[in-house]
Amino acid sequence: MSAASLKQNNLTKRKVYAVDLFCGAGGLTHGLERAGIDVRLGVDIDPACSYPYSSNNNAKFELKSVEDLRADEVRKAFRKHGINLLAGCAPCQTFSTYNRKASQDDERWWLLLQFSRLVRETAPELVTMENVPSLINQNVFKSFVEELEQANYHVTYQIVNCADYGLPQHRKRLVLLASKLGSINLLQPHEIGVNSQTVREAIADLPPLQAGEANEADPLHQSSSLSPTNMDRIKASRPGGTWRDWEEQLVAECHKKGSGKTYQSVYGRMSWDEPAPTMTTQFFGFGNGRFGHPEQDRAISLREGAILQSFPREYKFVPPGEPIAIKTIGRLIGNAVPVKLGEVIGLSIRVHLAQHENYLKEQRRRKFGSSHRNLSRRGEP
Repeated sequence: MSAASLKQNNLTKRKVYAVDLFCGAGGLTHGLERAGIDVRLGVDIDPACSYPYSSNNNAKFELKSVEDLRADEVRKAFRKHGINLLAGCAPCQTFSTYNRKASQDDERWWLLLQFSRLVRETAPELVTMENVPSLINQNVFKSFVEELEQANYHVTYQIVNCADYGLPQHRKRLVLLASKLGSINLLQPHEIGVNSQTVREAIADLPPLQAGEANEADPLHQSSSLSPTNMDRIKASRPGGTWRDWEEQLVAECHKKGSGKTYQSVYGRMSWDEPAPTMTTQFFGFGNGRFGHPEQDRAISLREGAILQSFPREYKFVPPGEPIAIKTIGRLIGNAVPVKLGEVIGLSIRVHLAQHENYLKEQRRRKFGSSHRNLSRRGEP
């Protein structure tokens, strides 16, 4: 079944209202909106998120720590008689496999408990959470799930590779869905009818760039400069290869040591006909991973990274005419929930609601039938 036929035949027409916690630049919100969910509010502590979030989405942006967010602020964004969704991705760096200094002393470790607090205090019908796979083994995640179940949510979670859902990037993520209405599951790739996408299909038609150059028509299509040594290294690199392909004088001293010989995923070029590697917050640097352009002698641009995260090409990250801080925008893009994954989550929720339509009708009948009877007893129409 194609995504188009899925949207036409299998989705509820009921309006779903959402609040996106830890919303970042708006990847999850944009995907949910594409699936027909009305995201009313996005909350993040990072001021750099304000412009991209507000400029590309219909939701209001609130610059605030989720720790300081009150339940009444969330309820104000919800609709009293609607189907409400609390969504979000708590900052994942502390749980990431890239973070070898992860510690419960990191305050971000406990932000998932703030998410749990707001679920408890606002009692939405639906909850979704996306994060790095390694979170699944942490007690804080197990506590999150247990609290949802104790509050009578039906909970499912799984680790998915976003490439299976048509993202031009290998990106494994933990996705949780919870509902008070009944069992809920993430749609499988075959249910949506998606096709895999390669780096070539995603970015090959963008204008060529030199290292350190920006495209005049799209300033976000800019790449970092390269030192003379790194220029020699990228010229010696082949798509899908490693630094082991280089001549001895180009190999970094740290990689010549025994402890560095296993780090083959740095200083590499992407392959045209495969999905990209996982976009990190440092994807704009050639030496930070396999982020070399498959053909041009440079690292991929900010716009290319955003496209590989499935942001639309017209997605705005910086006000027109303002300078682009590469590290800041790279961080926003690398941290984002891929838009395509957000859309899959949204479609899964709307299919779930369609499957429980009778339950929703009965709940509505009881709610409004009871209100009508109470008014009639008081002699009101």
